[in-house]
Amino acid sequence: MTIGIDVILAERAIYRNLVAFARAMDERDWSAFAEFTTEDMTAELGAGELEGRDVIVSFMRSFLDNCGPTQHLLGNVMIDVDGDSATSSAYVSDMHLGNEDKADMSFFTLGRYYDEWRKVDDCWRMVRRVKKNQGYVGSLEIFNH
Repeated sequence: MTIGIDVILAERAIYRNLVAFARAMDERDWSAFAEFTTEDMTAELGAGELEGRDVIVSFMRSFLDNCGPTQHLLGNVMIDVDGDSATSSAYVSDMHLGNEDKADMSFFTLGRYYDEWRKVDDCWRMVRRVKKNQGYVGSLEIFNH
């Protein structure tokens, strides 16, 4: 099986954007999402269908802004490129530590991200994310939910 240089470059760009997404969540850099997502992206993150980048960022903030440090680690990444579209799947292990009066609390999940990508103006942008949780440890109280 021969893989062309265009596919290799696309896979690399998508992988970098997957990592950028995880880091933006951990660094609470909400403006960064405009660099690697489409404005009309959709998501299913475990609480129903979400539509639009701003709605998705607001949903993530409703959890992450209320806890302490987080770390979203990705592994076993698979990317399939088909022209100007692509899909990816990645294992995710996300760790959330408590903040202030909840510093003794933590919340961890194991799951998978299933993402869809589109090449827009020579940049690979996420158009859809689905997170499937496979297990968790800890309490949602860490997020004030």
